[in-house]
Amino acid sequence: MSRKILVVGAGKSTSYLLDYFLEKSESESLHLTIGDLNPESISTKITSHANCTVLVLDVFKDDERAAAIQKADIVVSMLPARFHIKVAEDCIRFKKHLVTASYVSPEIMELDKVAKENGLIFMNEIGLDPGIDHMSAMQVIDRIREKGGKILLFESFTGGLVAPESDNNLWNYKFTWNPRNVVLAGQGGTAKFIQESTYKFIPYHKLFRRTEFFKIKGYGRFEGYANRDSLNYKEAYGLQNALTIYRGTVRRVGFSKAWNMFVQLGMTEDSYSIEDSENMTYRQFVNLFLPYSPTDSVELKLRHYLKIDQDDIMWDKLTELNIFNTKKRVGLKNATPAQILQKILEDSWTLAPEDKDMIVMYHKFGYEINGKQEQIDSNMVVIGEDRTHTAMSKTVGLPVAIATLLILNKKITKPGVQIPITKEVYNPILKELENYGITFKEHHVPYLGYNPDSVAS
Repeated sequence: MSRKILVVGAGKSTSYLLDYFLEKSESESLHLTIGDLNPESISTKITSHANCTVLVLDVFKDDERAAAIQKADIVVSMLPARFHIKVAEDCIRFKKHLVTASYVSPEIMELDKVAKENGLIFMNEIGLDPGIDHMSAMQVIDRIREKGGKILLFESFTGGLVAPESDNNLWNYKFTWNPRNVVLAGQGGTAKFIQESTYKFIPYHKLFRRTEFFKIKGYGRFEGYANRDSLNYKEAYGLQNALTIYRGTVRRVGFSKAWNMFVQLGMTEDSYSIEDSENMTYRQFVNLFLPYSPTDSVELKLRHYLKIDQDDIMWDKLTELNIFNTKKRVGLKNATPAQILQKILEDSWTLAPEDKDMIVMYHKFGYEINGKQEQIDSNMVVIGEDRTHTAMSKTVGLPVAIATLLILNKKITKPGVQIPITKEVYNPILKELENYGITFKEHHVPYLGYNPDSVAS
């Protein structure tokens, strides 16, 4: 008798997830049900599979949602994070395990006690970031600790980028994930981390001018800007005594400086809407944020305002986006500046059908062992196949799928709301990911911390 998996939401990140379940459906006796609001957008290769059922599912219709969850053995929610709670409450009600790729919300955390009482596994943060970052970091941290080492420094950077062969714009960037999240990145709180035992804070208006740099062999140089809160990982990873804890987002060198122009202008603002934005041209949108002048053009005002020289690459990056166009209209009613900026960027930064994306993850582990300070640098690079089978969907979807099967097969047994930081969880998943080309390269390098002169002397 087949075991029933329900996947709720079949968006961009699910191509590999669905493929994995269907590839394993015969050998593992699985039947996959996909519930989505717009199932017509799911590929026929999947919908026509003998072990797959597709249904129209509106997560806000309680009866529809409950009926689908009741029939499943395990539920995978690939909905936007804020909607997981509805699915989770039904999973408690009908005693079903749940897997999501999203951060554990306070609402989901409140279900921990009742999940444990019912022997239910609620596995979260099991995608890419969060997910593969947790597992790959904990594997190295646990290994260092088992040898008697003490962690001094932990840094971790992840980013979705465009692959070198598809990198053909001056920003060295295209959207590989939800564009809205990219436009709003860094908002909603000051970035917090620890460097050399000192708490550091970066307010949003300075975030993109305080970057870290690193190289990955064969792929060149990258930069990272700080994530909102690196301090959560102190507790989760048991790094209470570490001198440095820093998590960031990866971009190609030069992106952050250019992005900062939008931040300084106010174009990433999402707290108010603009009247008659629908009929506004791109040029008029830019002019909203510049001082009035009876004589100067929009271009000249912008140059002065942002202090951009005529031969500065920053100027070329702006003109490449066609933001001074007098014909192109925004076409969005009562839009916020951030929504309009997103629309403009999507014109230039959307992946073409044959474009490939690239995921980059980079960890640094500084530690002390037998009185000596050492460091391991670990990195992962994954290149996508095309616009559907992206590196992003591979690295988000596969860990979710693998965890789901391990729970069904009772290889993961600890109940409760959790993230993948125990050996029982991360070892088998990382091992299986290697079969799909998701691997880490480790390099032993000198430990310098942030005071290389004192170490050298």
